Amino acid sequence: MTSPRHPRLQRAKFALPSFVTLLSIACGFGSIVISVDNAGIGDAHDYRLAAVLLVLAGVFDALDGLVARATGTSSDFGVQLDSIADMMNFGCAPAMLLYCYGFVHLGAQAPTLLRLGGIASFFFVACGALRLARFNVSVGRTDPRYFVGIPITAGGACVASVVVAWPDPANTVLHGGLLVALLFVVGSLMVSTLRFPSSKQKINAAAIVALLVNVGLLVWLQAVYFVLFFAVYILGTAALNLAWRMGWRGIAPPLVYND
Repeated sequence: MTSPRHPRLQRAKFALPSFVTLLSIACGFGSIVISVDNAGIGDAHDYRLAAVLLVLAGVFDALDGLVARATGTSSDFGVQLDSIADMMNFGCAPAMLLYCYGFVHLGAQAPTLLRLGGIASFFFVACGALRLARFNVSVGRTDPRYFVGIPITAGGACVASVVVAWPDPANTVLHGGLLVALLFVVGSLMVSTLRFPSSKQKINAAAIVALLVNVGLLVWLQAVYFVLFFAVYILGTAALNLAWRMGWRGIAPPLVYND
């Protein structure tokens, strides 16, 4: 006779990945709340906390997929929930963080910059939404070793890494202008056709060495590490795509799938 607890255990197992995704949403929402509450205060500690919460959201974003695969509970519902979480955590939350951190404090002395900052923040959100939509309809139609455009998770983390490294809010028009450029550049990369290497490639000796090197750099550089990591990631990817266009095949280019 089947135990009456068995169906409950099955439901609980299927709910576990979604619970982890909800934890990531909680981090993203917490980051937005802290950013908004701190907009009129400008406390560097709170801005860094808001940015760190986005990093934590990224950790939960990676864990929900691992939990789903480990328990055999992957589902279409989980895929949709994860996509919604990505939009909030790595699209809306980083844009709100940069808007409060980079433009609100300068609004009185530079109202044009405040409006431009709002436009740049929306541009980032819009590009994130377009990037997710393109990814959702391209599953199985592109080489899984590469992302088309920088993933929204990496784009959001790239923006947040600036606040982690330099948590004091923008106090000059130049600083604010650089943040506007950052939002436009990263947003454009999300909807670009540049092929970014995926972290889901096979684990080999080189990957393990690279991981250990990055852990060592994180311990050494601490908060500045994330900015340097994304700078190398973006510039290296751009150089790799250019090399492919020029005919270099030292690293295999992405496969072309025919519809």
